[in-house]
Amino acid sequence: MLKKEQNKFLEDLKIELQDNHNKVQIFRTETEMRYSVLNDGKFPTKAGKYWQCVREQNVFYVNLREDAYLYRKLLVEIKKIQRAIEKEEDDLELELLEIKLEEKLWHKESMERNGEDRVREIEHWSRIKKELDDGSFDTKNVNTHQKETLKRQLQERAKSLTPGSGQGEVLNVLGPLKTIDEDYRKQVEAREKGILNGTNN
Repeated sequence: MLKKEQNKFLEDLKIELQDNHNKVQIFRTETEMRYSVLNDGKFPTKAGKYWQCVREQNVFYVNLREDAYLYRKLLVEIKKIQRAIEKEEDDLELELLEIKLEEKLWHKESMERNGEDRVREIEHWSRIKKELDDGSFDTKNVNTHQKETLKRQLQERAKSLTPGSGQGEVLNVLGPLKTIDEDYRKQVEAREKGILNGTNN
């Protein structure tokens, strides 16, 4: 496919290219997970961060399971090609089968590397979840924390609004924030009324 001089150039770089292939980033680093995914602007509470870890970890687990089925099918395909190679007598067909086998083996290696890196990220999410879980929030029901987390998130977004902010942007921030505040006000009023009536628990 390549010219002779191009092949030589790549051959001279073989060690460097293999080193790149072995150490190139596949999925997110722990730094990206902690400071980009779980940033305080989007997830201002420990509970919000914890439940985002749950979502991220589950996505990787599901993808790993799906990849495992594909990997097992790939192993069967490799065995079938190897069996066909043993029986093939035509030299050109044999050459095609060998190319196909080489391609499948490359795919197998890539899937193994991806699988290992998925497990690495799953382990990181597990560790971060344990760090966040200090007993101060509900780890069984995602809905429990969401109103407070959303309120604090919207309050942070509101700080960045300017006179030049678009109407849609303003409504997307202040609308939900006002609704949450109104809901809190009603809860306080109901609680106060319960105290006065002697029905508050």
